Amino acid sequence: MPFSPVQCSYPVSGEDKQTTRSGYIYFSMLDIIITLAQAFRTQHKQLYIVGGTVRDGLLHRSESTDADLATDAHPDEVKRIVATTKPTTIVLVGERFGTVRLYYGSDIIEITTFRSERYNPESRKPEVCFGSDLKEDLLRRDFTINAMARDPLDGHIIDLFDGRRDLEAHILRAVGNEPDKRFDEDPLRLLRAVRFAAQLNFTIESETRNSIERQASKLQKISRERVRDEMNKLLISPYPAKGLDLLVELGLIQWIVPEVLELRGVSQQPQPRALHTKDVYAHVLRVVERSAPHLATRWGALLHDIAKPRTRTVEDNKVHFFGHEDVGAHMAREILKRLHFDRDFIESVSRLVRLHMRANAYMSDWTDGAVRRLMLDAGDDLLDLLDLSRADITSYRAEKINRAVARVSELAERCQRLKEEAERVPLKSPLDGNELMALFGRGPGAWLRPIKDHLLSLVIDGVLSPDDKEEATKVARALVEEST
Repeated sequence: MPFSPVQCSYPVSGEDKQTTRSGYIYFSMLDIIITLAQAFRTQHKQLYIVGGTVRDGLLHRSESTDADLATDAHPDEVKRIVATTKPTTIVLVGERFGTVRLYYGSDIIEITTFRSERYNPESRKPEVCFGSDLKEDLLRRDFTINAMARDPLDGHIIDLFDGRRDLEAHILRAVGNEPDKRFDEDPLRLLRAVRFAAQLNFTIESETRNSIERQASKLQKISRERVRDEMNKLLISPYPAKGLDLLVELGLIQWIVPEVLELRGVSQQPQPRALHTKDVYAHVLRVVERSAPHLATRWGALLHDIAKPRTRTVEDNKVHFFGHEDVGAHMAREILKRLHFDRDFIESVSRLVRLHMRANAYMSDWTDGAVRRLMLDAGDDLLDLLDLSRADITSYRAEKINRAVARVSELAERCQRLKEEAERVPLKSPLDGNELMALFGRGPGAWLRPIKDHLLSLVIDGVLSPDDKEEATKVARALVEEST
């Protein structure tokens, strides 16, 4: 019997369709899948909903916004059968992988031919073979919770590897109780196990866990882009600290961000009261957990203190990490480059690392000029910086956290006020380059920049109005006279 809308994110009975809304497959998607299933059935072909869509439906999760379907029809047959359902566009994602992507307006559905996969240990890419057997297709999948299928027409779930049992027990287990084989097939699954544990708050079954530890080094065979994408999903998951701790415990982090290992045991106190209670590693995990689930913020949280082990000194029984934000910004840039992030993202995260101490140092007596400078330096990353600053107070004392939250809230309010003022009267030098050249009868050159920067600095500090050309002229003349 089909599940109700609160239980699944795929086709339900007609009277229930109208209530299947936000976060699940919408009404139009339900109709499309049922129409496709009927078309395949007419041609004596199988069609099932598979993988994460089935899993998330059983878990009542709303993360699935599309549906993955599997069939015994080959790609050319799929194209012929789906043509009767009038898709807007039909795209072969990769014919050798047997995936056909269908567009129905804004709805997207992917149909993949049943597959078995053979992996060459020396290659990062699987060799794919088409098949006609659903069991073989499900057997090639990674974990039991992802190896279930559902008939779109009658709602029947095919669960050959006890995936529902593991879902109920909140356990991640390799398909077929052969974890070594599963991870040999695709070593990225080593990282996927940890990512799912962080997303679902599941425990990794002992044999699967032991296999991950044994084969952790195989992660270095995987392209950095694939590793990066899994790390991104882990970091913005509901339980990122759990995931990061598992990466360390299972020996995976050394093949991703080995610098994190240096954080363990580095105390932020001259004489720590207990192992790990005050070390940088424990602090970083708490900051990640407390930070907003935005990708740049979470990466900034993970890397904001990455240079503390390399900058730690003790003077007069006090621990210092002089310049760790600047060293950390450089380290963050190198780490993210290794993972093949794009330039803009790398700059955003390194900027958060470099500026996090300035944001944390905010006090009510800061001048508007000091706040404006922080805003200008943070640029489009200001909100992420404020989020990081909120998360960076990991005290167990409620009053200390409340004071920190109030401090960041006040800074945010001042930033908003100053932003609104700047929108009315933009922050700029009262005299532009043309006006300065006319004033001194000189052509363009390096002499202009120091004058414009100084005038802008006075505007930022509130000493000079952006439209006060008269006073700006006096200041400019004085600067030129001093330099000659």
